[in-house]
Amino acid sequence: MPLTLLAVLAAISWQVAVDGPLLRLDVAVRHGVHDLRHWLHSTLLNHLGKALSDLGESTLAIPALLGAAALAAWRHRRTGGPRWWLPLPVAALAALVIPLLVVPAKAAFARPGPYGVPLAADQWGWYPSGHTATSAIAYGTTALLVGRTLTGPARRRLHAGTALICGGVGFGLVWSDYHWLLDVLASWCLAGVVLWALARAVTRR
Repeated sequence: MPLTLLAVLAAISWQVAVDGPLLRLDVAVRHGVHDLRHWLHSTLLNHLGKALSDLGESTLAIPALLGAAALAAWRHRRTGGPRWWLPLPVAALAALVIPLLVVPAKAAFARPGPYGVPLAADQWGWYPSGHTATSAIAYGTTALLVGRTLTGPARRRLHAGTALICGGVGFGLVWSDYHWLLDVLASWCLAGVVLWALARAVTRR
């Protein structure tokens, strides 16, 4: 699975770097979303899209991650589990990895946003999506750490809910015209690789 995600990420990144034909998908999706928004003319849906995209803010996602790590560590300690403290450094690592991966990529690709306005000298690009990466890595790590303290059905519900939230962030970003679709897809691939690595570290005996 990580190799597949890396391959997709590499393919998208290559197309963004060379302004390849795959970027037509972004334009087609953007036009389709604009037409749908105009046809629905739903203020409620527009507000929902913005609210969902805001869940990718680091000021929301990172505190949630750190709080969940503390909860997971406390639950492990109560049950006498080995390495009960492990969720704390894992959460800190996840929080640190996000800017270390996303910020240099944004600066390197320097992709303009959906409105096509040239980047200012002090601006990063739009690719990959920081909100998408932040939400997927932070909430995904939260589900990974807390899920290990839950039974099967509860863990599955947590994972499903987390996937819905992360999917909602991506939807909100595209619906609100904050990001191209490929910005979001690339960040999901990146987050998937990070979560795979963190899961291996957490489950290692």
